Amino acid sequence: MATTNITTTTTAGSSTAAAVAQNGPSIPKDGLPLMHPVMLIQLPAARTPPVLPWPDIGHLAKWSVSSYKFGFGAECLRDGDPDTFWHSDGPQPHFITVEFPRKVAIQKISIYLSWPQDDSYTPSTLAIRAGTGPSDLQDVRVATLEKPDGWITFDVSSEPDEDGNSFKPVHAYVLQVIVVQNHMSGKDTHIRGLRVLGPQEEDATDGDPFPWKSPDFKMYERLR
Repeated sequence: MATTNITTTTTAGSSTAAAVAQNGPSIPKDGLPLMHPVMLIQLPAARTPPVLPWPDIGHLAKWSVSSYKFGFGAECLRDGDPDTFWHSDGPQPHFITVEFPRKVAIQKISIYLSWPQDDSYTPSTLAIRAGTGPSDLQDVRVATLEKPDGWITFDVSSEPDEDGNSFKPVHAYVLQVIVVQNHMSGKDTHIRGLRVLGPQEEDATDGDPFPWKSPDFKMYERLR
């Protein structure tokens, strides 16, 4: 298990902002975390989930949280609105559990956090766990965050791939995101968005003239 230290940058020149707005974020090939800070693009779209090459597979799963205040539950994590957020309301640790109906490949997560808005409610350390069920979850990644403001995307695995340039996906039925610590030792937590991403789809189709490309169908492609 590896620890990822993430330091966000919240300002950028107008030329950089224009380039990102036009061309999208630069995708590193080495598995490093991607930062999508709010101030990088001074447009309303900058706070919406970033467009990335990894497919969002979270809609295939059942989502639950350890606790929540009324009106600030798990649904706020996936509604695409950065002005809503999951607000925990119970003893620590706080956690989000994502349960898939069958084993899936999970490559990365994208998470929206905002230190300027949430202050001590902002997570500073996250632990990612995965397994076949809630009783056998294992830590696969720990991420340390320094005053984040915007979307952050990083691999859930710490195991290098065959080339050693990136990380292997985690194959699991259950993924859990645990808030280990908040900034300024805050008690409850705010998370404004979360996406669970699968591996990039290969361009090659192995000669299949009718490949199944959507995550929904790919889960059951072996039944064909």
